[in-house]
Amino acid sequence: MNSKKKSGEDIAFSVFIAVFMIIFVVVTLYPVLNTLAISFNDGTDALKGGIYLWPRKFTLKNYTTVLQKNNLVTGAIVTVARTVIGTVLSLVLNAILAFIVSRPRFLFRKQLSLFWVITMYVNGGMIPTFVLYKNLQLTNTFWVYVIPGVISAFNMLVIRTYMNGLPDSLVESAQLDGAGYTTIFVKIISPLCKPVYATVALFVAVGQWNSWFDAMLYNRMSSEYTTLQYELMKLLSSVTNQSTSAETMKNAMGAVTPVSIRAAATIITMLPIICIYPFLQNYFVAGLTLGGVKE
Repeated sequence: MNSKKKSGEDIAFSVFIAVFMIIFVVVTLYPVLNTLAISFNDGTDALKGGIYLWPRKFTLKNYTTVLQKNNLVTGAIVTVARTVIGTVLSLVLNAILAFIVSRPRFLFRKQLSLFWVITMYVNGGMIPTFVLYKNLQLTNTFWVYVIPGVISAFNMLVIRTYMNGLPDSLVESAQLDGAGYTTIFVKIISPLCKPVYATVALFVAVGQWNSWFDAMLYNRMSSEYTTLQYELMKLLSSVTNQSTSAETMKNAMGAVTPVSIRAAATIITMLPIICIYPFLQNYFVAGLTLGGVKE
């Protein structure tokens, strides 16, 4: 009887979990699928509403309007470059700094950690930051997207916390075998830190990919350093500032509206991240060090 009762409770719990996950997936995917449907729907027809998971009047005009935007190709190249270079440099430098701070023999580790935490809440402000970047000759250059954010206190502390959770016996064993800190970092610590590396890389990549304010602030007059998000933002602003009359929008832009343009721009913006994420999610696991050392 107890076995049957326990089995029944397990089945009820499994059913509850399944129903909950189905609801969660529907709630999560519906906004994306709805935006996708609107992006493929005629703009004037989308103003009527009632579009859920499938476009009512299929068209590619929204995407052609967005992709025909001036400087869009240049912005896409710059955005990809800043995302790749910024992510790689940020991950490497933050990992090295985190490894140094995580060593017990490193002096002033607690004081420096407190200092870095303070920088997460206090900054110099927009105008002093702009003046600083200008004096450093970073404005109107590509490197203004990379250098200022190459070291992040938050990302460094996340990696350091993960490294502190690794068994000390791994490092001690390597040191007994004559390994130096460089060998320990490259061949022992880094392979075990793949999950946190993937997490931080995703954080940095998403931030670099979605950033547009720095392009407007520091490279507004340099079209060769524009970004994809900045160009899409300008397109959306120009469309929104026009008359919201459906007939006017149809005559001016070929049956596109701010709603349909916004949907198409959103899909174009999120598509690369959606494609990359499945390759990184395999590393979002715990317990890689389980069984590495028996004490």
